[in-house]
Amino acid sequence: MTTSSTDAPNSADRWRRAGGALGTALVVIALGLALRVYGRGLGIPAFVVKYGGSVLWATMVYFLLATLLPPLSWRPLGLIALAVAVIVEASRLIHTPWLDGFRITLAGALLLGRIFSLWNVVAYAAGITLGIWIDRMLSAPASSRAPARQSPS
Repeated sequence: MTTSSTDAPNSADRWRRAGGALGTALVVIALGLALRVYGRGLGIPAFVVKYGGSVLWATMVYFLLATLLPPLSWRPLGLIALAVAVIVEASRLIHTPWLDGFRITLAGALLLGRIFSLWNVVAYAAGITLGIWIDRMLSAPASSRAPARQSPS
């Protein structure tokens, strides 16, 4: 029995996917930082800045995992990303001096957050869904992404 290239991607396909995922993750990081730094100054509502950042954070997690695990399809990547997001959110319930000290830094706030919120888990699920959608769009054959042409009547 033979496997198709979609079942077992070759090395070049894996490198291409990992590179595309890393590039997408970097774009998402830039968007997330821009939203957090400039969002309120641009008049974007605080709710959108806060939860938009959480959506983008989870999208970044999805694409970083796709970078590290390029053979995996979107389903296992999405589940792993959701598990990472929930674990990071749950870690906010743990308070130790060194961890709280890290959380008050900019890097700690961006990576781990500060306060536990179930709404963040909802935002993370939305971000992972966004990541899956982008991943599937980028990996779809060009013919399926092109708009359908209408035949002349």
